[in-house]
Amino acid sequence: QVQLVESGGGLVQAGGSLRLSCVASGSIFSINSMGWYRQAPGKQRELVASIFSSGSTIYADSVKGRFTISGDNAKDLVYLQMNSLKPEDTAVYYCNARALAPPYAYWGQGTQVTVSS
Repeated sequence: QVQLVESGGGLVQAGGSLRLSCVASGSIFSINSMGWYRQAPGKQRELVASIFSSGSTIYADSVKGRFTISGDNAKDLVYLQMNSLKPEDTAVYYCNARALAPPYAYWGQGTQVTVSS
């Protein structure tokens, strides 16, 4: 089992910045990647960014150049630095950790990010 705890959400004006943090505990040796998803009201949950144990990263097109994901060997700590925030970034952001053997996805409780125009 892996437990994920997020922090760092809040209210910010458009153009501002926030940094989200997620700390993992438990069976972190099983984690292959960690990342962030978000879900806006009435929309499906979508991938924002992920970082793999190799250090490689992927980003949603909508956040490329504005958001940066980083982590501690993608094992127990991951950050999401969000710059140049837009109102459309408003959502609940969820930390995610994926294990390969056996395959499983773990989720945090979510943290609200609200960007005012």
